[in-house]
Amino acid sequence: MRRTYSYQNKSAILYLVATPIGNLDDMTFRAINTLKSVNRIYAEDTRNSRVILDKFEITTPIYSYHEYNKELKEDEIIKHLKAGNDVAIISDAGLPVISDPGFDIARRAIKEEIPVTPIPGASAGISGLIASGLTPQPFMFYGFLDSKTTKRKKELEALKYIKCTLIFHEAPHRLYEMLADVMEVFGNRQVCIARELTKKFEEFIRGSLEEILSQREPLKGEMVIIIEGYNEEDKVLDKDPIKLVNDLIMLGYKSKEAIKEVANEYNLDKRELYDKFVKSKVDKNEA
Repeated sequence: MRRTYSYQNKSAILYLVATPIGNLDDMTFRAINTLKSVNRIYAEDTRNSRVILDKFEITTPIYSYHEYNKELKEDEIIKHLKAGNDVAIISDAGLPVISDPGFDIARRAIKEEIPVTPIPGASAGISGLIASGLTPQPFMFYGFLDSKTTKRKKELEALKYIKCTLIFHEAPHRLYEMLADVMEVFGNRQVCIARELTKKFEEFIRGSLEEILSQREPLKGEMVIIIEGYNEEDKVLDKDPIKLVNDLIMLGYKSKEAIKEVANEYNLDKRELYDKFVKSKVDKNEA
């Protein structure tokens, strides 16, 4: 078991510093002081981060650290830390590591027994959750689902029976496509879309998936999607069981496995469901 105490150790520290998710006034005093005191800052996009640094008169040298150069930069960062120089990691907005770069370098530093310290601050997922009106805990932060429908539905199938409130990120141009898949897999649950959090046009859209999908008004900006968790008491068979069987087969289930799954989930007679399934195939072939 390894134990590191960041402020008691004399070695350099890797700081994971939160930055505002929109409103620059959400920058904390501690974050400002940390960024001023470290020897180097590594940012997801130096152009975006320069806006924050200029506003708070932070003159610390800044370098890029993102998904496409992280392997190259990690050795550089570790070398700098081992030389006794403190380093801060920031992302474009919010907390590093959470849906943003930072995890790999944090894990590498821990492995090298270099202290890693968080500097807390704004978080889009948590900010959206607390204003959503949905059950705040337990919750599960998932981040982005896959951009392709088939893979996204498989991910949703794995999340379907989780009782926690679920938090997702999604791009505006995929929002309704994603919600339609959620509706198909989860059923008609309550949802909150938190858009442009902390910014001038901040907006919360609350309602059932059915209500939101029926309007499909164009939406822009950063999105956090909060969806209520699975509730056994609300479980109803709101779809044709044969369609449910066929949906599972499309996901890779064998027909007998799919029939068993649907029958067990909705307390149906397996033999009766099997007979209906076979009949549906015969009818389809005859048609």
